[in-house]
Amino acid sequence: MGHDHRHDSDADRRWLVSALVLIVAFMAGEVIAGLLAHSLALLTDAAHMLTDAAALLVAIAAAVIVRRPARGAYTYGFARVDALSGQANGITMLLLAVFFEVVAIRRLVHPSAVHGGVVTVVALIGAVVNVVAVMLARRADRSSLSVRGAVAHLANDAWAFAATLAAGVIVLATSWSRADALASMFVGVLMFWTGASLVRAAGRVFLEAAPAGIDPSELGERLAATRGVAEVHDLHVWQLGPRETALSAHVLVQPTLDCHDVSTRLRALLADTYGIGHVTLQADHAGSSVHDADNCADAHGEVHVSTD
Repeated sequence: MGHDHRHDSDADRRWLVSALVLIVAFMAGEVIAGLLAHSLALLTDAAHMLTDAAALLVAIAAAVIVRRPARGAYTYGFARVDALSGQANGITMLLLAVFFEVVAIRRLVHPSAVHGGVVTVVALIGAVVNVVAVMLARRADRSSLSVRGAVAHLANDAWAFAATLAAGVIVLATSWSRADALASMFVGVLMFWTGASLVRAAGRVFLEAAPAGIDPSELGERLAATRGVAEVHDLHVWQLGPRETALSAHVLVQPTLDCHDVSTRLRALLADTYGIGHVTLQADHAGSSVHDADNCADAHGEVHVSTD
């Protein structure tokens, strides 16, 4: 199993690196074209592509760091580095969105001449480049927030180039240069929406919210309904990383049944139904004192004493 995980991680990095090379190569050409064409939309797209490159670099670095084993004070390992990178991507997009909106509004008030032909050609090429980059990046593990952030950057850029292409055609056909600024504003709105989504998703991880798709109340009822369980309380379920969820709970077992057997069945239920592998169950017989010698040991033979 470990070999497969390393292979997948290496494959993820190759897809992300391929997308990065493509983006950086085109970005350099777009900056030159934007300066020559006096196009804010092209320069906005180029700046967005810079954040694309940064997002891809962060995703590549995160893919390496999250593989490090738990050690020292980092007893859970480095899975949340993925959320850190996703949050960084989201905040960057929010800040850039505000900046581009301000600049675009200024351009609407004080428009400048725009070379529609250059804008149209570069935007068309850019749209194709970004679509290819999205296809490459999407081959990586999209359960990762860092990969999701990188893909979101690239997908937004693809839409941005579509808007810039439309602006270029309008400028070319009508000489209405304000279309360039409007395209930039459209890009800013997309960036803000996506950035807010990434920050919100990372915030759920840092605040140790239950993963999307898992209702703690429903899960608790499912555990309590398991044969042999008298009561479940002090239930916590939270996300460690993109594919790692942890759960802890205090389980009271019916006095006539074996705690080990009940704990084992609960662990199997959590793993098979909810995909939760990091499980800590404090199992005691119902009605026993926390100081009783017959308190149960869990499925791994560890004795837990309740502090509730």
